[in-house]
Amino acid sequence: MIADVSTGDPGQFRERSSGLYSPPLAPGFAPVGEDVGRSPQRQTTSPVRVALIGCGYWGKNIARSLSALDALEVVVDPDLETAEKISKAYGGRRLTYEQALDDPAVTAVAIAAPAKMHFQLGMQALSAGKHVFVEKPLASGVAEAETLLRAAHAGSRVLMVGHLLHYHQGYRAVRNIVRSGQLGRIQYLYSNRLSLGRVRREEDVLWSFAPHDISMVLDLIEEAPESVTATGAPILHASIRDTCNIHLAFPSGIKAHVFVSWLHPFKEQRLTVIGERGAVVFDDTALPERKVLLFPYTTSWSGSIPTPKTSGGDAVAFPPGEPLNTELNHFLECCEHGTRPCTDGFEALRVLSVLEQATASLSMGGVEESRNQTPSLRGVHVDPTAVIDQDVEIGEGSRIWHFSHILKGSRLGCNVMLGQNVMVGPDVQIGHAVKVQNNVSVYRGVTLEDDVFCGPSCVFTNVLDPRAAIERKQEFRETLVRRGATIGANATILCGTVIGRYAFVAAGAVVTRNVPDFALVTGVPARHVGWVSRSGRRLGPDLVCPETGERYQLTSKGVLVEVV
Repeated sequence: MIADVSTGDPGQFRERSSGLYSPPLAPGFAPVGEDVGRSPQRQTTSPVRVALIGCGYWGKNIARSLSALDALEVVVDPDLETAEKISKAYGGRRLTYEQALDDPAVTAVAIAAPAKMHFQLGMQALSAGKHVFVEKPLASGVAEAETLLRAAHAGSRVLMVGHLLHYHQGYRAVRNIVRSGQLGRIQYLYSNRLSLGRVRREEDVLWSFAPHDISMVLDLIEEAPESVTATGAPILHASIRDTCNIHLAFPSGIKAHVFVSWLHPFKEQRLTVIGERGAVVFDDTALPERKVLLFPYTTSWSGSIPTPKTSGGDAVAFPPGEPLNTELNHFLECCEHGTRPCTDGFEALRVLSVLEQATASLSMGGVEESRNQTPSLRGVHVDPTAVIDQDVEIGEGSRIWHFSHILKGSRLGCNVMLGQNVMVGPDVQIGHAVKVQNNVSVYRGVTLEDDVFCGPSCVFTNVLDPRAAIERKQEFRETLVRRGATIGANATILCGTVIGRYAFVAAGAVVTRNVPDFALVTGVPARHVGWVSRSGRRLGPDLVCPETGERYQLTSKGVLVEVV
């Protein structure tokens, strides 16, 4: 049997380690806390009072959960009889939307209206100074979602999307297994969301079913897909697809497949993650004790033919809890404490980007769709001496300074800062809020995740034994710098290495092998001499950060982890 991989009580979530995906933080907002949603049932009446917008199929479930969390203030629905029924059952006052937005007692709204109304309703709420929870999808496309994000950012309001499975403890167990490396290198994923009905008329099955699966895939792989291919068929209605297959290819070589249909003879909600040493399956329709199964792999060889073998699957224990209660409790706590939601607007933006690419592929009869057009650099400062090639993406709030050059195919997140004489690319991925100081070259094969700091004149190599007279571009080795890591001035990072999360490479060090998470390395070659906290402070024997009080511990394998 497999040990319990839970992270604690049902509402307890660690900060998302989302690679290139975690956004920069809006002014006035704290990072996602280590104890987000500590209790799925609030002990006192919530200071956050919520107006529920839409009392239909899913809205009534939100009403029930908000009522249980002592947070339901108002219910809004154009069908007055439905609104009155929900009001009597769960206690909220019945108002119009305009009345709810004008009501000072209402501090937040939860939108469960038809998807085509999400953008308009969300913008009205943000303009009225309310925090906003929106059921998936956040909006009808990336452009609308970006507008909502800017409005939330400008008003320092919480914007959260209802990607429910992030709050399911079964999925959290799968995520923990993947993050732990237990499966080895991830090779491919597939997710099926199938049922017979309920058929929608306002949106097709891609936009109705697939956001859940795409969200899980992106979270587990921690990359943006380099290509999206989709096929589907309208069966009951000429313009609404009832079944769809989506195929995603990622820069790391991982493949993912999503199959959604509401014309399937039986219900299936199953996510399977395949790694080099095993697989894990999350089956949300199975009995609780069989929802998450781990399949370790062994391989025997007969001559040159490999034969993989596995057991019948070991059940993985995880704590109970209703995902919707946990999700809404998390929203209330984010509003109350000014923390960024686990499924924030940037999370929704990533999913919408894939949905748009899948829709474009469907419209072209299953042709591969890639994000390779040069976007507007609106909201980006580019010094007149800098050079930006075609087919480059740079996120809003970024600053590109004197004599820097970004080569084609490179993707930079929001709030990136490149100092003088920085060269990036071609085809380099840089996350959000990365700072690269003067005189640094980030070559093809180097990936910088969110919040990475590269000191002046630090060096990344791309081959181990270069010769001017010998072409070795086919021998480039990939280098990965994980989230929050710091590389000091004049340090050298040999290609093929991984710098772990929040690791600290001292100035002048030469890194020749992988650096663990939170490790401090110094010297030539670099040696592991201690540990640092998220904030970069060196940890003493008690492994407590002297700045924040955060506590850490060493596992039996010598890995430093945070204590939740």
